[in-house]
Amino acid sequence: MHKLWARFGHLVQEIGKFGVVGGIAFVVDFAIYAFCLQGLGMETLTAKAIAASIAATLAFFGNRFWTWRHRERSGLAREYGLYFFFNLVGIGVALGTLALTHYGLGSIWPVFQTEAADYISAQFLGTALGTLVRFWSYRTFVFVAAAPASTPPPVPAESTERD
Repeated sequence: MHKLWARFGHLVQEIGKFGVVGGIAFVVDFAIYAFCLQGLGMETLTAKAIAASIAATLAFFGNRFWTWRHRERSGLAREYGLYFFFNLVGIGVALGTLALTHYGLGSIWPVFQTEAADYISAQFLGTALGTLVRFWSYRTFVFVAAAPASTPPPVPAESTERD
């Protein structure tokens, strides 16, 4: 068990931190969305765009400075841009999952076009797949691992040749 933890412990910690950051971002998104709708009387898409942008920015900083704080920094603007790009990719995965189940499978089996099936597909399956894509892409492309330390070239042995 110790060998497994030594090998995968850092990954388990990253997944846990990523989950905490995502959970906090979800609560912030929900609260800001509700406030914009009910407190400010905003239109629903505008309210959601504002809430999602703020929550995603909060999640970016949580992931940058907590989840992957041990990783090299490659520039805030680069990381932020890639973060939002891969966030959109994750949303696309979730929407694609919903489209596949609702329109693809739903055209064969109408049970996949019900509200319950859409909810399960969008909120559980789509979100889970989108989150896996986000975690992998953030870890691989946004918050890059430190380059392995280069070893100096070997020192040549003393020459045994005679002049």
